[in-house]
Amino acid sequence: METKNKNIRTFAQHLDKRYGEPGTKERTNFEIKAKSFAIGELIKEERKLVKMTQEQLADKIGAKKSFISRIENGHSDIQLSTLFKLVEFGLGRKINFTIQ
Repeated sequence: METKNKNIRTFAQHLDKRYGEPGTKERTNFEIKAKSFAIGELIKEERKLVKMTQEQLADKIGAKKSFISRIENGHSDIQLSTLFKLVEFGLGRKINFTIQ
């Protein structure tokens, strides 16, 4: 596979070139969106493990199916209380946070 810039050798270098150095506004926005997407993927994976549809999960927490879909696709910025409701009440799982 041919690359446009021969000087880019790592994924970190690619991110630096495309979104700026860590700490810049553009890079921070990218990282927030990437983490929202990752959280959505985790929720989707857990939902499938407990054999629930988006609609069933939405009904269980009093939300709409479209809301669950937006979260799973990384298109919704959810509050922590909603995240806990989804994971702990809706899916019967536990959340642990680590701050580094």
